[in-house]
Amino acid sequence: MNSYYNGSSGHTAASSANTQNETRKLVGMQTDYSHLFKLLLIGDSGVGKSSLLLRFADNSYTGNYITTIGVDFKIRTITIDNQRVKLQIWDTAGQERFRTITSTYYRGTHGVVVVYDVTNAKSFKSIQRWLLEIDQYCESVNRILVGNKNDDPPRKVVSTDEARSLAYSYRIDLVETSAKDDVNVEEVFTRITKSMLKTKAQQQQADKRAKEARNNIRLPNAMGKTSRRKLKYC
Repeated sequence: MNSYYNGSSGHTAASSANTQNETRKLVGMQTDYSHLFKLLLIGDSGVGKSSLLLRFADNSYTGNYITTIGVDFKIRTITIDNQRVKLQIWDTAGQERFRTITSTYYRGTHGVVVVYDVTNAKSFKSIQRWLLEIDQYCESVNRILVGNKNDDPPRKVVSTDEARSLAYSYRIDLVETSAKDDVNVEEVFTRITKSMLKTKAQQQQADKRAKEARNNIRLPNAMGKTSRRKLKYC
């Protein structure tokens, strides 16, 4: 069973701070989940980020195009491999005038959904810029490439092969979707959630091994005895 939460940010830097306060309150709510991940939706304006979010979080769609101002977010809890995972999904504005606001929302991000419009070649060409921005603000994060509006073949100008080639060069998954027709939307969020769970498990194992190495390694000294010596990590 899935659970949902809708939230919205304000339209200024001050109201963005209020949204962050709301987020902290949400984190403090009763934990009915095993994992909490923060996801960002990024891409040019008009590619359908908000429509993807509405379809996934509320199972709804509206054909009326409304530009996202600043940042909005929704929360949905899903079950993956018998694990309850709460996804906090942030919908960022694609316009350049909002970049100084939305850049702060990369902090603490576990996954990024990079969206382009398969009927808009310019939005696809912007993908490399968005991926570069991710590298600029995130040290390590899971990513997935999404080609939205894949529901009108005559208007499609970005071929699947071209998009697959770009995704392969960056070693990320590609999923073509239609928020309008509800095609592959669940697949996008399921796939990236599995990637985040895998990354988290790998990090926990690495931390465990590092801790054991620091605590258990003993080196012989000149007297034939053993002395505990800490390893130095970069």
